[in-house]
Amino acid sequence: MRRFCIVVLSLLIAAPAFALTQVPAGNRNAEQPGVPGGSARRTAALSTTYENKYRKVLKLLQTDKALRQKIVQAARAYGIDPIHIAGAIVGEHTYNVDAYDRLQTYYVKATSYLGSSLSFEYSGESVDHFVQRPQFAACQGMTDSYDLWACRERIWNTQFAGKVVDGTSFPRNRFGAVFFQPLYAGQTFGLGQLNPLTALQMSDLVHRVSGLPKLDASQPTKVYETIMDPDATLPYVAATLKTSIDAYRSIAGFDISQNPGVTATLYNVGSPEARAAALKADNAERRSRGEAERLPEENYYGWLVNDRIADLEALF
Repeated sequence: MRRFCIVVLSLLIAAPAFALTQVPAGNRNAEQPGVPGGSARRTAALSTTYENKYRKVLKLLQTDKALRQKIVQAARAYGIDPIHIAGAIVGEHTYNVDAYDRLQTYYVKATSYLGSSLSFEYSGESVDHFVQRPQFAACQGMTDSYDLWACRERIWNTQFAGKVVDGTSFPRNRFGAVFFQPLYAGQTFGLGQLNPLTALQMSDLVHRVSGLPKLDASQPTKVYETIMDPDATLPYVAATLKTSIDAYRSIAGFDISQNPGVTATLYNVGSPEARAAALKADNAERRSRGEAERLPEENYYGWLVNDRIADLEALF
């Protein structure tokens, strides 16, 4: 009897605090949501189309067995399906930049960053100095890189973006675009099209799981080199996707692991914890009114991933 009670107690402790809602595969939207104008302008400037860019990145994945194996290895290390990584790569290269024809070109690009002189700063102030301002006191003492940089990003959004602080006017723009992209403001880089701020957030998780060196904002060249190196960047892509899956599970009560379009959407828009919290609050209001809860939805980028899911499944 005592053993039975222990087993039951163990099961109760292991059980989640709330029932998870499985987000089914496929798109919630019958038609693709609108694509931002910036993506359309970049595509037009290259005299190409979204379909051509999609076919180009798909061909890279189809013809490069070594790349597919690297994706599988990264996915296995972080406990996710490799199709999530493929979906993120396809979405980025369809709507942001063209894929290179060969994986080797990404290695060449990574090497080119070794001699670059880069800095993470705005208006002459380095980000290292900037985050020492008193507004960031709430972030002091945080030891995990994700918690620390997510906190700093929240402070930026609420207390600096679009405001004049201590005589300095700060742009109404993302923290990552203002301080962390000295080469091309607003762009991301490498096979996974990662933002340097995202890489800094994922640094500790990637260090624990993959053993890669930790990144530091005071060494921007190393950050860019990591982003551009396919062998180093794939664990960061996997960690970013895993973080989104975990956030929606623990905060909003949704299991999005079977919907690559939703994970690709979060990879594209970022801030999974804030978005999961907003969805949780919205569904609490819906339940109070006797309405059905709202499932996580895909944006234009994730819609493509779900729409072409057969192509991606065939890769693995």
